[in-house]
Amino acid sequence: MNSDSFINNTDCKYFPCHKTAHPEDFNCLFCYCPLYMLGDKCGGNFTYTETGIKNCTDCMVPHSRNAVQYIISRWPEIAEVARKKGLNRRERISQKAKTPVFSKRVE
Repeated sequence: MNSDSFINNTDCKYFPCHKTAHPEDFNCLFCYCPLYMLGDKCGGNFTYTETGIKNCTDCMVPHSRNAVQYIISRWPEIAEVARKKGLNRRERISQKAKTPVFSKRVE
């Protein structure tokens, strides 16, 4: 069954991308988890690797049948993180624009 809140893409070469005993309930709608950016506040089952990388291998939060409702409930937090990252990026770009660029004239 596929709908606007559940997609089971069995044709994907990575399906399922996480171990599951119930592949028929595996929701592929969020192939990339929008909660990832919330770090340790995402609500999922994750660990950190020895090098500090977030490892979501055992997390099924975005792949459950009710994933849409849960992610929508967290959307204000996701939007706030995105807004802050966007502001930081614009500030860096603005600072670069204020920095004089010197180059040799090629004749």
